[in-house]
Amino acid sequence: MKNLNYLKRISLVILAIFTLSACSDDDNPTTPPPTPKNIVEIALETPELTALVAALQAADGNLVDVLQGPGPFTVLAPTNAAFTAFLNDKGFSGLDDVPTDVLAQILLNHVIMADVKAGDLIASGAGYASGSSTNSNGDAISIYFEAPSADNVRFNNAGKVTAADISASNGTIHIIDAVLDLPDVVDHAINNPTAFSSLVTALGAADGDLVNVLRGAGPFTVLAPDNAAFSTFLDGADLGSVDTAVLSQILLNHVISGSLKAEDLVALGAGYAKTSATGPGDNPIDLYFNTSSGVTFNGISSVFQADVVGTNGVIHAIDAVIGIPTVVTFVAADPNFSTLLTALTTSTPATPFEEILARTEVGSPADGINPDFTVFAPTNDAFGKLESIPGETVLTQVLLHHVISEANVTSGMLTNPGDTSPTMLNGQMITITLPGTSPNIADVKDGAGNEGIGIIKVDVQAGNGVIHVLDTVLLPALP
Repeated sequence: MKNLNYLKRISLVILAIFTLSACSDDDNPTTPPPTPKNIVEIALETPELTALVAALQAADGNLVDVLQGPGPFTVLAPTNAAFTAFLNDKGFSGLDDVPTDVLAQILLNHVIMADVKAGDLIASGAGYASGSSTNSNGDAISIYFEAPSADNVRFNNAGKVTAADISASNGTIHIIDAVLDLPDVVDHAINNPTAFSSLVTALGAADGDLVNVLRGAGPFTVLAPDNAAFSTFLDGADLGSVDTAVLSQILLNHVISGSLKAEDLVALGAGYAKTSATGPGDNPIDLYFNTSSGVTFNGISSVFQADVVGTNGVIHAIDAVIGIPTVVTFVAADPNFSTLLTALTTSTPATPFEEILARTEVGSPADGINPDFTVFAPTNDAFGKLESIPGETVLTQVLLHHVISEANVTSGMLTNPGDTSPTMLNGQMITITLPGTSPNIADVKDGAGNEGIGIIKVDVQAGNGVIHVLDTVLLPALP
């Protein structure tokens, strides 16, 4: 009987415990965590972002739906005051006056397709991110950021972060105090004075109203020397000491018509592109590029920041100012001419070929050999066809047989169809026949009467002459 009573008491205690537990659960039900809000929902609840919400609703492209998507996005969110200042600056009375397609692109210029925290920007210090607006080529327009400290994070040298790292379910919001206008290539240079203030000053000082030229429709590829590059180029001199007409040509030698991104150059490997600078006969000057080790131009300048995209083209930041090239510049830069370069220098020490072909002014040399020059340049393979490279005496005559002085003879100046017979520096003539036998552009007969020689590339234009490329070395008639 005692055991039975004991078991009853234990059962009552256990029942009481379960009853109290159940009552406790009923009194304090588990509260599910709040559902995180997306970027649009947070903007809707933020009083200082009502103008942004209205703009998102008004713009083409269902941007409200886009920013409610999975992302991740980083949204640079201008305040109401920022929108008011932007509309006033542009002469709009309200959002309704802004074309909806333009408004969409402006808003997308505030959206980065990644989750970027302020700490990420501060760790980088400065740089570029791809926004979501696009130019006419479909390339994502770049956004410049500077973040020297947590309280000084800026975008495009305009929008300063006033509230950072507002977390959303699909990304991050940084509230900024200015609307970021769509930048062209000039704006990108202006927005980054740490790198490009010297370039901006030079563009303003040069002949030709280059600032407005580069604000044109384009597209342009701009090779932008940084401040250190200009400092090296000036070598202690003041920019004002550079003739403004000369300065204009130097700057235009950094501008290629069309948009060439780094991937385009890498796909091409190496070659020549026409710049906006002009040489003899107002012919556009060439630029040699090579991507075998980085991206270099004319063998002297390398890209250190590629693909800064604007509304009207792309900028590649480079580490040296690219001067107006001579024909020697191209022979030295293009590895296809390495044997020719050796022939012009170490193989013929008694004749200063390198100095002669670098001349840019008429009248000063005592030898009477003056620019402009037309150079028929044999490739390495062309020299490889010779049984051996001649000794200096013969090689000197061979090299003279490849140059016309005081004439910039482009392919368009040759008789076509028919023969053209210019006199070379050694006093003998060659005969150029157009059209050439495929695959040659033109056929050549040299002074020794050899035929089957082909011109395989024409009109590589330098500031002091032009190069046509040969597949065979021209031989003069020797005594």
